[in-house]
Amino acid sequence: MADLEAFPEDWDTALCVVAHPDDMEYGASGAVARWTAQGKKVAYLLACRGEAGIDGMPPEEAGPLREREQWAACTAVGVSELEFLDHPDGMMEYGLPLRRDIAAAIRRHRPQLVITGNYQEKFAGGFLNQADHIAVGRATVDAVRDAGNRWVFRDLELEPWTGVKYVAISGSPDAAHGVDITDTFDQAVASLRAHEQYLAGLGDNGMADPDAFLRPFAETAGQRFGVGLATTFELLTM
Repeated sequence: MADLEAFPEDWDTALCVVAHPDDMEYGASGAVARWTAQGKKVAYLLACRGEAGIDGMPPEEAGPLREREQWAACTAVGVSELEFLDHPDGMMEYGLPLRRDIAAAIRRHRPQLVITGNYQEKFAGGFLNQADHIAVGRATVDAVRDAGNRWVFRDLELEPWTGVKYVAISGSPDAAHGVDITDTFDQAVASLRAHEQYLAGLGDNGMADPDAFLRPFAETAGQRFGVGLATTFELLTM
């Protein structure tokens, strides 16, 4: 019997908030492709431009390159709205500036679903998380509440938004909900493959082949959900 619940789809607009280019593509983009095919509106907000993500390329070159690659990744899954903040790649800090920027985006986009990445210290399997992921994920959860309080970040001069129904955490070790991505897995692979120069910079570490990396996770999640291929989320209800 499947041990994952079906992810709710009684919403029309979503905002995905992650730290870096490629973060959405390591698992969640297959769900995004499913949802955009249903006619749902999905926008991306990235806290940085990934300028510190390619060891052999200086940040001044890597930032614009990774921005272009992220646009291509978005196109692969039907996303046409993409914003970048300018928090420093690799040195992000949880705090009011980050919360303020994310709350502003939530007020602008007015989503019913907010998606972010795992903010726990470890991923499923025990792999250590990265500091930027932790800071952005935690700030996103708090910014959802900030966005609904008109007396918080009053200088933004944006109307509060209390319409977020769900917050979904991709990559969480506590995931209990699944999304069937059997029909959109190829788009998920294409979205990750769009990060061509970033992947090339990884070398032979097991993450550079999009299909080979993503498929085992999708198969395992699919078995838990009773479908061919799936991706998982921890779901917080507001």
